[in-house]
Amino acid sequence: MEIIARYGGLPAKLLAFAETAPMQRLRQVGMHCGCEYTACPLYKGKPAYSRYLHSLGAAAIVWRFTKDEAQSLSALFHDIATPVFAHVVDFLNGDHLAQESTEAPTHDILTNDAKLQAGLRALGLKTQDVDDYHRYPIADNDSPRLSADRLEYTLGNAHLVFHCPKAELKRIFDDIFVGKNEENVDELCFAHAEIADIFTQLSLRQSEWFVSDEDRFSMQALADLLREARQRNVLTVDDLYLDEPHVIALLLSDPVLTARWQDYRRIIGTRSSAQKPEGTYAVKIAAKKRSIDPLVQTSDGLRRFTAVSADYAAKLAAFRSDDFDRWVWAKYE
Repeated sequence: MEIIARYGGLPAKLLAFAETAPMQRLRQVGMHCGCEYTACPLYKGKPAYSRYLHSLGAAAIVWRFTKDEAQSLSALFHDIATPVFAHVVDFLNGDHLAQESTEAPTHDILTNDAKLQAGLRALGLKTQDVDDYHRYPIADNDSPRLSADRLEYTLGNAHLVFHCPKAELKRIFDDIFVGKNEENVDELCFAHAEIADIFTQLSLRQSEWFVSDEDRFSMQALADLLREARQRNVLTVDDLYLDEPHVIALLLSDPVLTARWQDYRRIIGTRSSAQKPEGTYAVKIAAKKRSIDPLVQTSDGLRRFTAVSADYAAKLAAFRSDDFDRWVWAKYE
């Protein structure tokens, strides 16, 4: 599969875990949190980018740099508990700033799949070795550090959404190595500042997109639609842990929700104002600001790229300064 080959591949013994039912479910859970169902121009005509592909890519990156089975599988499984529309359910749960409310079922999902458990036993691993990728810094770490998770979705979106050439992605990926950060913990680093510059510009473009008015509004609007569906007894919490076609079919089974869903599909953008508009659905809501400030090799050792590039430091500071203090509502096609 291309997404795995891009990062150096995965051995068959690890790829077998991707064939288990909990992993296969992720083929029908998107990376773009339901926003890809709107008519916003950014998403039109773009290839599907699923949590399944992202998980395979993250696992391949970890394997490339660690050759460690537990770490790689923890990356493969890191989204296994992701519900339909992903972080929209964090908005539904009131946890959209931390985005941790949907991770809790991971251990039980892994424990309850017999095929997956048999595979772990064959490798001499236990569930607790692979159920929390936060414990492995190459797989995951605190923002703005660079981890396999952040690297994969940055490169994945750069290619699938922003049409970054494969040769450019390879140039970026081939420049990465494992170094020790300020706390003497392993971290993915760049060997050359000029490559770090290319990567951080891609990363910042995505950071701005992830918290754009369009995305924040769309995610909150979809969360409110799911909340209404639950109130109307059209779907349950358990339905959210199946797949997106299933939940969409449930929405379309109810005439009121069908109309709401069709309106959601017509969103082409947003308008905003300091004042709440009368007579229209509008939201004022913050979002989790994702950003990456990677380490880069310099003549003085490893340094954060913001300490190397004043331009990137200024742009990242400007991004972080947005307080989202505005009302946002939809434009429709």
